[in-house]
Amino acid sequence: MAVLPPLVSATDLLETFLLSPEYLPIHDLRLSQRLWQREIQPELLLHVGTCPAHTDISVDRDLLTGELLGYHEIELTSAGLTAKNSTSLQRAPGPFADAVKGDATNYPFWPGGFKEPEMVEAVTQNVENFNFSFEEDLLTVPPGFVEGIVFKQGKEPSIPDAIPPPQAISIAELMSADEWLVAAVSSEEEEEVDGITSSLVAQPDQLSTVDESLSAVLSDSGPRQENLKVNVGSAADHEQWVVKVDLNKPVHNFHEKIPRMAITFPFELDPFQKQAILHLHNQDCVFVAAHTSAGKTVVAEYAIALSLEHKTRTVYTSPIKALSNQKFREFRNRFGSDKVGLLTGDVQIKQESPCLIMTTEILRSMLYGGSDTIRDLEWVIFDEVHYVNDSERGVVWEEVLIMLPAHVNIIMLSATVPNAVEFADWVGRTKRKKVYVISTFKRPVPLVHHLYTGNNKQTSDQLFVIVGEDHKFNSKSYQEALDAKKKRASSASEYGPKSRQYVNPKEEKNIWLSLVHMLEKKEKLPVVAFTFSRDRCNGNADALVSLDLTTSTEKHEIDSFFQKSIQLLKGSDQSLPQVVWMKEHLKRGIAVHHSGILPIVKEVIELLFQKGLVKLLFATETFAMGVNMPARTVVFDAMQKHDGTRKRDLNPGEYVQMAGRAGRRGLDTTGTVILLCKGDVPEASDLHRMILGHQTSLQSQFRLTYSMLLNLIRVKTLRVEDMMKRSFAEAEFLRSETDRHKNLEALQRNIENFRDLDCPICDPEMDDYFKACSRITQLRNKMQHLLLGSPQVAKALVPGRVVTLYLNSYKYTLAVILELNTRSPATPFTVLTLCKEIDEPEEAAKALVESGNLSVVKPCQPMTELFHPDGVVKHTVVDISGQLIVNITDVVLTVEPSRMIDDYKKRQIPRFRNDAPGPAIANCTHALLKMVDSGPSRLSFLDPVNDLRISNLEFVEMKQELDKLEGTMQHYGCTICPQFTEHFAIAKEKSELHHQRQQLMFLSSEESLLLIPEYRQRVEVLKSLGFVSDRGTVMLKGRVACEIHYHEVILTELIFQNVLDEFEPQEIVALLSCFVFEQSSCSEPNIPKKLQKGKDSVLRVAARIAEAERSCGMRTSVEEYQAQFKFGLLEVVYEWARGKEFIDIINLTDVSEGIIVRCIQRLDETCKDVRNAAHVIGEPTLRQKMMDASALIKRDIVFAASLYTK
Repeated sequence: MAVLPPLVSATDLLETFLLSPEYLPIHDLRLSQRLWQREIQPELLLHVGTCPAHTDISVDRDLLTGELLGYHEIELTSAGLTAKNSTSLQRAPGPFADAVKGDATNYPFWPGGFKEPEMVEAVTQNVENFNFSFEEDLLTVPPGFVEGIVFKQGKEPSIPDAIPPPQAISIAELMSADEWLVAAVSSEEEEEVDGITSSLVAQPDQLSTVDESLSAVLSDSGPRQENLKVNVGSAADHEQWVVKVDLNKPVHNFHEKIPRMAITFPFELDPFQKQAILHLHNQDCVFVAAHTSAGKTVVAEYAIALSLEHKTRTVYTSPIKALSNQKFREFRNRFGSDKVGLLTGDVQIKQESPCLIMTTEILRSMLYGGSDTIRDLEWVIFDEVHYVNDSERGVVWEEVLIMLPAHVNIIMLSATVPNAVEFADWVGRTKRKKVYVISTFKRPVPLVHHLYTGNNKQTSDQLFVIVGEDHKFNSKSYQEALDAKKKRASSASEYGPKSRQYVNPKEEKNIWLSLVHMLEKKEKLPVVAFTFSRDRCNGNADALVSLDLTTSTEKHEIDSFFQKSIQLLKGSDQSLPQVVWMKEHLKRGIAVHHSGILPIVKEVIELLFQKGLVKLLFATETFAMGVNMPARTVVFDAMQKHDGTRKRDLNPGEYVQMAGRAGRRGLDTTGTVILLCKGDVPEASDLHRMILGHQTSLQSQFRLTYSMLLNLIRVKTLRVEDMMKRSFAEAEFLRSETDRHKNLEALQRNIENFRDLDCPICDPEMDDYFKACSRITQLRNKMQHLLLGSPQVAKALVPGRVVTLYLNSYKYTLAVILELNTRSPATPFTVLTLCKEIDEPEEAAKALVESGNLSVVKPCQPMTELFHPDGVVKHTVVDISGQLIVNITDVVLTVEPSRMIDDYKKRQIPRFRNDAPGPAIANCTHALLKMVDSGPSRLSFLDPVNDLRISNLEFVEMKQELDKLEGTMQHYGCTICPQFTEHFAIAKEKSELHHQRQQLMFLSSEESLLLIPEYRQRVEVLKSLGFVSDRGTVMLKGRVACEIHYHEVILTELIFQNVLDEFEPQEIVALLSCFVFEQSSCSEPNIPKKLQKGKDSVLRVAARIAEAERSCGMRTSVEEYQAQFKFGLLEVVYEWARGKEFIDIINLTDVSEGIIVRCIQRLDETCKDVRNAAHVIGEPTLRQKMMDASALIKRDIVFAASLYTK
């Protein structure tokens, strides 16, 4: 029997290990450290990886028989190209992890429509034109260095006298080792190749001819690669880039043209849908404009089906995340769960799917990041493309459309817009592809618009049709609505269309009750009531607590669905006040939908509405962006909305977008639209404009952002100017580019063919004389402008003042001011002046004014004489511009303006034309004639500086320059030429040609772009802050900013100034909330002392950036820049990150629950951006903090899964 080992006490064993750590096995060097001896091989340091092959062998075969005809060598332009150095689609794919979203250090793919640089041709041309001296042309100072190294010249090595000529080697000889290949080559080809080889070896002097033949061979081998390129040459400039499809013509033989549809539909397609599908089969870009619920989604579905058939990919973009989720659910049910993926800021589902649904911002990030997914794209579908009018986010649509590569086809879906052709022309011209506009104004369910004036059961039937299916305004019904209101007015005589729109809560409740009862009675439910205030939406729902619109069966279905949906939430979140409140309303068939509602609750409402269980929905405008949610009736609570800056009437586009929700296709014959007249009946003109007016045109919202600048500057081959040039704002610049070049060439030819002066007197001086006259004219115009705006001159130009005018017909002539006409700014002075004898005085007056354009350059002649009429002295009274006044005399005549003007007008009547002028005009005319006879030397003129006391420094400097120029005019001898007038006209014509050429050159240059000044200012800001070097290279700060999607400049500054390092993760995420929270007014948060310090630091950095922008010429104030960062949710986010329940944090602020959730969700995206930025600069501590911060906020109801993704 074996003896058991002694039992050692655990306490003794622990004490031994603690007091004698050398007994631990980890301290045994023999066990923990081992060394393997290896052979030292220094030559491994000299190993260089194999360079990729730059050429390949291409085989020529007979296309019919497959017979091998020969070989030729082709150049591989994609050798060595990666995402870090090339924009080519032929570059090598990047890491799989970056395949979808790309990487901020990647180059984007070359945008379609840009003139792609032909790198291979450029290199070949440079080699051919290579004329480089190694003795003189070598640089000695590297870029960025101040000093370099100068090498001393040594003796050149001797060159042997005879250099063997280069030999050309036949490709067939290189391939001779493979017998099966050699056998396939015909003997005739071998003899031909051998003949070429022998001739090359025998005649080295024909190398240039050989080079040309080789170049021809290389050029002939290119069709396989040229097919990948899009022709953007000048020949395409004459094409028309937009084609409007005529929908009045029926689509004959549709099913014969497309015998096998990529996807079928259970209904007959409308003409616009058939036309769109035909063009999709032709790989055309289309712009489909149709009313809401007209069936535009059919076009999107067919494009997705085509891409699935072609084994390619489609991207479907939407303006808002909620719409992306809804489309994901719809397309997943249509095409299968493995075919559709979703990409939003916080959700990524099946990124490898052939159909990806995302917001437009995500697609922009993919394009700038060079995502490899772009390679496989066949279609990009832009839904709700009229969202380009959004002032904040509209620029994203333009950026994406410009940056899409050439191989991607574009589908644009939009509500009806008046300038669809103009927008499509811009897209087609930018992408160098024809765009087919398919626009229909036909509604599948016609709308009937009503006014409702009822407010109780007795008046609940007061529903008046103001616009019927015929789209005509019904004035009779409108008057009936006025009369109905008039009967209830306290004073009928005072009633009429007025501006009172709101009533007290009790009256409003009665209005809604009478309306809903009337709609229920007429079977017009469900109804969407658009209310342009979140508080009024909630208040209206609460006021109708007595209203019950559902049956017991519907109540059970609603309750069951609601309970099942909120099972995704934890216990405390299920009992949130808003959740309980909405559940009670939903049981009665009433719901509220706006941005303040929790996302999961909004989705429950939307799904119940689609099932027909929500009978009355109070919603804000964003509900009109939803999909597949038509109602039988739409009600407008008011005609006005607050757009963030002011309260205004709804424009026709907004009204049509919301009214289009009325009418369910296949269920309703008409859609009912009702405008509530809660107060007074709106004006008929306002109703007509809103319902039948022209919808808002698509307008460019393009603007420069620092993110755009940095992403383009880092890619040397892409220029910001090219992006600006192709924006929708510069569509006219792009459209007229070809015409400008043609006109410029024509002007250049005219200038070259212009005949020179053949005059010994004028030829040496005429050009200089004309330039001096032109400068004098400019100075006089500027001085006149300053003088006329001066109060001293205004006091001098009183009625009776004698002035000198300069006119083409009369040169210098005297006039007396009769009246100052302030109602006509263009011709404010009424004067009496002498004129020639003419049959029609009115024509004389007209010629007098038209001939006095001072902007036209005229010979500058001194005032040696004044105009004196020949024969009988005539006069005229005419209105003139102040620019015609050359001098102001010190003479003031006694005049009677009214009597003189009336007298002159009377004598313009034919029967009084021969009457003698009155004594006032006769005396004034006699005084002017007397001053003319005495000559200009006897007149005394008021000096602007000495007499009128004009002290403007700019005016004084111009006056000095003008006096100097006028003093030199007498030295020009060309004025004595007998043909001076003719020669001056020739010089003037030549100068105008040069001026026109300069204008065209300016309009053709990038200097004429609207945003060029701001672009330069922003680049200077980036340079001053260290984001871009003086040489235009993106620095480390700039590369970090490229990782950040919003507020990239200030966030980068906070990271580099280590502002965030001293804070804990929950404090950092609280501070970052100011970059995502946008509500301007809310309760003041209780900010801890440490967070107050962080807030002050953020505002201090913001002030520094604002000062940098202001110093670079931008109109930025520190207060305005700081005001965009709002700290209203700082306390809420801080407590949420510390682990408090959502039910507790909503009591810390008056901000709605839905806005809080949206803010925290966006915060997670910001945390990821800062985390990536920290990784770029090598800050592991900050990176870990941001990962912890993201983990702290990603929990519970804030990040509950969407019901659409289940």
